[in-house]
Amino acid sequence: QVHLVESGGGLVQAGGSLRLSCAASGRIVSISAMGWYRQAPGKQREVVATITSTGSPNYADSVTGRFTISRDNAKNTMYLQMTSLKPEDTAVYSCHVRALQSGSAWYSDYWGQGTQVTVSS
Repeated sequence: QVHLVESGGGLVQAGGSLRLSCAASGRIVSISAMGWYRQAPGKQREVVATITSTGSPNYADSVTGRFTISRDNAKNTMYLQMTSLKPEDTAVYSCHVRALQSGSAWYSDYWGQGTQVTVSS
């Protein structure tokens, strides 16, 4: 099994910054795509940012220029640097990875438990 542990969420004032981390552990052979998603109360989950195995990022329009996604393949860890935070960024942020586990013939999707980010106005 692959386990994802997120950290770095919290309460911050508008205009502030937070850095989220997502560490993957388990019998991991390889990780391809990684990404951050968020879900605000009463809304559907939406993609925030994704990053390929070679480090190519992709961002939702709402966070472009404010958020930066990165990954450390040696540590199986992904980060989301969030700056200029707005109240509308308030949500539970979850990480996703597509990983190949030892003994498996194909990649599978794994999700973290989520971390709360609250931005006060």
